[in-house]
Amino acid sequence: MPEICRFYGIIIAMFYNEHNPPHFHARYGSHKTVIDIRSLSVIEGKLPARALGMVIEWASQHQSELLENYPRLTAKHLQAVFAYLQECIEDGLLISYAPKAD
Repeated sequence: MPEICRFYGIIIAMFYNEHNPPHFHARYGSHKTVIDIRSLSVIEGKLPARALGMVIEWASQHQSELLENYPRLTAKHLQAVFAYLQECIEDGLLISYAPKAD
């Protein structure tokens, strides 16, 4: 999990192979939550109120950076997958397949 920030025992992370909507993960002790970057609302999970308040405050200060980096993470993951598949084809571990055009 790529950690992007840590403060007061809270860990903020963004994964490479994530789904929409753009979001980040926050952990505090045994608590976990997922925060929508655009609306700064909780998508799933729960944090103690004080920790959630600090996470939302941090996210509001870095919202534009988070939105800018989210598609880069997804694109980076796809590039890595394609590079791995290409390597497998070159090593003969996978057969390249292209569907016939009609």
